[in-house]
Amino acid sequence: MISVDAFDLRILAALQDDGRLTNQQLADVAGLSASQCSRRRMRLEEEKVIAGYHADLASEALGFNVIAFIHITLATHSPDNAKRFRALVNRVDDIQEAYSLTGDADYLLKAVLRDLKSLSDIVNNVLMPHPSVAHVRSSIVLDRLKESARLPLKLLSR
Repeated sequence: MISVDAFDLRILAALQDDGRLTNQQLADVAGLSASQCSRRRMRLEEEKVIAGYHADLASEALGFNVIAFIHITLATHSPDNAKRFRALVNRVDDIQEAYSLTGDADYLLKAVLRDLKSLSDIVNNVLMPHPSVAHVRSSIVLDRLKESARLPLKLLSR
C-alpha cells in the first residue's frame, strides 16, 4: 500500500467520477498547478493505484439483457484442476468477473449475456461438461439496485 495525501485523494476521487479529466481540470479540483497534478497522476499510474482508464458501456443499450451469478463447485480440489478451471474462465468472454470463495461454492462467476438461451448455452455447453466442474448453480438478476466500481476513498483520509 502506498501513501497518499489529501491532494492525491482529491485527484483519485475526481478521476473516479470522470477518467477523461485533463490535468488542468484535475488541478482545479485538487488545488494544485497543472504540472504538479500531472506529476502526481503519473506517480499514481506508475504505482498502479490508477490501474487504467476505460469507457463504461451500457450493457442493456447493446442488447446484453441478462446478468447471472453462477456458483461453481469443482470436481476435485487439486492445483491442476483449479488451473484448468481458471483457464476456462479466462477464455469465456461472457464471464465478466470470477471470484474464488469460502463456503459452499468454490467460485462465483458474474456473466453478462444477451438472453436466457445464452445463459443456458454457457451453463450446459461450457461449464457443466468441463472436467474440472462438479456442480453449477445459477441465479438470474431481476433488478440491479446498485452498481459501482468506486472505492470509498473517504475512509483513507481518517
